[in-house]
Amino acid sequence: MALMEINKVSKRYSSSFALEDVSLALEGGQIVGLLGPNGSGKTTLLKLANGLLTMDSGSIMIDGKPVGTATKAETAFLPDRNALPDYMSTEELVQMYGDFFEDFDRSRAETMIDDLGIDRKMTLKKMSKGTKEKLQLILVMSRRARVYMLDEPIGGVDPATRDYILRTIISNYDEDAVVIISTHLIADVESVLDDVVFINDGRIVLHEQADDIRENRGKSVDQLFREVFRC
Repeated sequence: MALMEINKVSKRYSSSFALEDVSLALEGGQIVGLLGPNGSGKTTLLKLANGLLTMDSGSIMIDGKPVGTATKAETAFLPDRNALPDYMSTEELVQMYGDFFEDFDRSRAETMIDDLGIDRKMTLKKMSKGTKEKLQLILVMSRRARVYMLDEPIGGVDPATRDYILRTIISNYDEDAVVIISTHLIADVESVLDDVVFINDGRIVLHEQADDIRENRGKSVDQLFREVFRC
């Protein structure tokens, strides 16, 4: 059984579909790139899988259970914008995550906070955009979840920090979990991807192993993306 199974999911906003009849099965033990242009349906799909939106039709199963209260403890979601209270400090946010999530590894979080030189006393409001994004990712990746869903995790940080973040992702998820990275920065994440999903206009247009793309098509994931989504 797939760790995440999406079956004929549709979601409509007013007169148009954000997702239409989407089906996808993802196995554990891999990092998956959810790749597509802006407005393709990536964020909507992640929010549905986290129970933050209600689908119009279809179903999403996490580890054999329908998305809902039972799956909250198994999914860790990084939104594409800050969703944490601005008045809280780094150490207060670490404490909050520890209180709220039984699977939160405080020592893992504190190690990454120190590695990136984030002030434990500083409030989120006083941090730069890049530092906020680093801290949010640290909090999410310090959970022992089954499914990690990261919406644009490297969008607002410098290249050196991107490398650290990618190493953090690789080294901080359990071997039976799945990490889904939604991004448009394909060249930056390609080296860590095991599986690739292209989405456009609310539909899945490709689902292949990254190695198969390189070996069978003779091109990188980034090259294929540019070819498929050429304007």
